[in-house]
Amino acid sequence: MSSISLSQVQYVLALHRTGSFSEAANACHITQSTLSTMIKKLEEQIDITLFDRKTKPIKLTAEGESLIDQFKVLYYEYDNLIEDIQETRTEYYGTFKIGIIPTLAPFLMPFILKNMVDSHQKVKFTVMEITTEEILKLLKLRELDVGLLSTPVIDETLIQNPLFAEDFLIYDATAVSTKKRKYTVDDIDLSRLWLLEESHCMSFQIEKICHLKKSDNLDTNLIYKSGSILSLINLVEANNGLTLIPRIATLHKGILNSDYLHPIVSPSPAREVGTVTHPNFSKKQLLASLEEKVLSSVMPILRTVTDVKIINPM
Repeated sequence: MSSISLSQVQYVLALHRTGSFSEAANACHITQSTLSTMIKKLEEQIDITLFDRKTKPIKLTAEGESLIDQFKVLYYEYDNLIEDIQETRTEYYGTFKIGIIPTLAPFLMPFILKNMVDSHQKVKFTVMEITTEEILKLLKLRELDVGLLSTPVIDETLIQNPLFAEDFLIYDATAVSTKKRKYTVDDIDLSRLWLLEESHCMSFQIEKICHLKKSDNLDTNLIYKSGSILSLINLVEANNGLTLIPRIATLHKGILNSDYLHPIVSPSPAREVGTVTHPNFSKKQLLASLEEKVLSSVMPILRTVTDVKIINPM
């Protein structure tokens, strides 16, 4: 049997991941015919049919299922070797893929992204603004290097590093005063509460803070669910509503009306933010650089955050 090339392994994994020859070819930056030919050649080399081409999406055969984990190990061990070699160099080059939740991205990335790019000019950065569930999935598939999200996550197979805790503030479009009012959770008017859609972990955290239960017979007009935190802020302002905002949002002075922001009495509900990586992740220099830049950007507004109660995101 002739040797199997790393490219062939990559093509098999891409087809397994996408279930489509065209999508797999696009992901590998080759033509569909080339990908199909190379996988067929591999199957002939090992005398095993890996894929059932009659199904849509294309799926592994029973023999393919028994071998796919070994293909993954082979490819990722090579990838780890390349990353380990990179770590020995004084200047890193290659790729760095970051997944970040939407309730962090618009407030945090403008402060750190340019600095990261300028500090590592030979690295190609990719940033994906996606939900916690998507980040964890892509980390396990090794399609992301690091996730920036609300921790802890319930997954012992991934490495988690908490960076900071930030409290939630009330953002109330009807409560304007020169003197900041301190809210209790019981002061929150549920009839004016606006939330992100259920796929966002912050929505789940706010529901826990406000003791909302899906079993409650709440009027469906009580809660409006939005997909974007920036849209949520605009909707609250336009409709005399209220919501809870993470303190990191106050980094951007032009986005929020400071008159609408009010603290919650201690212990203030808060979320923990950290990084999550795959156990075999080895781009330690880039991760350390990312974490340092995150902390330096948020510390000025978090120095006064002391007595808090962390609300788990899941």
